[in-house]
Amino acid sequence: MYTYKDPTTGKKMFIYSWKLERNDKTPAGKKIDLSLREKEKLIEKDLRAGISYKAGGVTVLELVERYISLKTKVRPTTRAGYKTVVNVLKADPFGQKKIADIKTSEAKMWLIELQDGGRSYSSIHSIRGVIRPAFAMAVEDDLLRKNPFDFELAKVLIDDSVKRDALTPKQERDFLKFVKEDEYFCQFYDGIFILLKTGLRISELCGLTIRDIDLQERTIDIHKQLQYTGGKQAYIEQTKTTAGTRVLPMSDEVYEAFKRVVSSRKKPKIEMMIDGVSGFLFLDGRGKPMLAYQWEKKFQRSVEKYNKIYKVELPKITPHICRHTYCTNMAKSGISVKTLQYLMGHADIAITMNVYTHLKLEDAKDELEQMKVREQLKKEMTLADMEYAKKEIKRVSSI
Repeated sequence: MYTYKDPTTGKKMFIYSWKLERNDKTPAGKKIDLSLREKEKLIEKDLRAGISYKAGGVTVLELVERYISLKTKVRPTTRAGYKTVVNVLKADPFGQKKIADIKTSEAKMWLIELQDGGRSYSSIHSIRGVIRPAFAMAVEDDLLRKNPFDFELAKVLIDDSVKRDALTPKQERDFLKFVKEDEYFCQFYDGIFILLKTGLRISELCGLTIRDIDLQERTIDIHKQLQYTGGKQAYIEQTKTTAGTRVLPMSDEVYEAFKRVVSSRKKPKIEMMIDGVSGFLFLDGRGKPMLAYQWEKKFQRSVEKYNKIYKVELPKITPHICRHTYCTNMAKSGISVKTLQYLMGHADIAITMNVYTHLKLEDAKDELEQMKVREQLKKEMTLADMEYAKKEIKRVSSI
């Protein structure tokens, strides 16, 4: 237990924790929490700044920093996202405002100003994704009665995010043909083909090792991802969700692609090991595992080259669009929702269902369009038949 005096009320306050130091084990059956020493440091920091958290005198920036400090078990990518939000608040006067003074209208106005200043909808969505739960924490701690950021973002901002459309069968064929026949990009053909025909996340493809590919059983063992930080430092982490850990069957074409990749892989002088994992399947020119940003560049440059040559251009193609294309193609083939959910590694079946809903809407539009064409043809045929009948009557009458 730790005690301190609230500078605003003068009352003695008590703080408890199940463990003293950060590395101490939490007793079985007890909720995971910060250690007493960690809580002491947070309180002392607040007291030095003349702030009473219990009195609600914190700024937006201080609230968000406090919220983030409680998130001890997060992925490096999430941690990087937190840092971005903190930097935004440090640079913006909004970060210095007292949380008790923030009204919903003011929160909305600030987000609108961010968009007017050039930030994208998706970027603001991510920022709000940290600030909203921080304010929710303040509500739970009885500092506020209402969360000013608890509103539907799409009703406040213009959603300028790019719609990710699946490739059409022709676009997919044309792109694969171009990559396969290009003297430079042909070396990436099998990787691109595998992405389009398995729906793997790019981080899952990058994380594949020789041991994950069973050519005898024709299966792909997905149980990890190869990610990288902002400084392009590679690291291994578990799949995005528990549903992401799965074993995928290979089609004949995918089997042939993997067979080519395994047989053509040049063994580097030194096998690079990342977090205890080695033998990565896809290597760059230096013999190091290819990372997501490298694949994304190959996609970008190959599409740019294609569009310089051909009059009918290809749309933007990314590894994620390959995944979306595979998901769409499988849904069109009539595969069950549960099977597709497993293949895609979706934790929430609603994500998979969205593809089917979208397809039904598109199919309905196509059907209505075809009906219009049929009706038009019907009218044209009727008119033509009438004209023919008139000519026949006139011809018979003249005999």
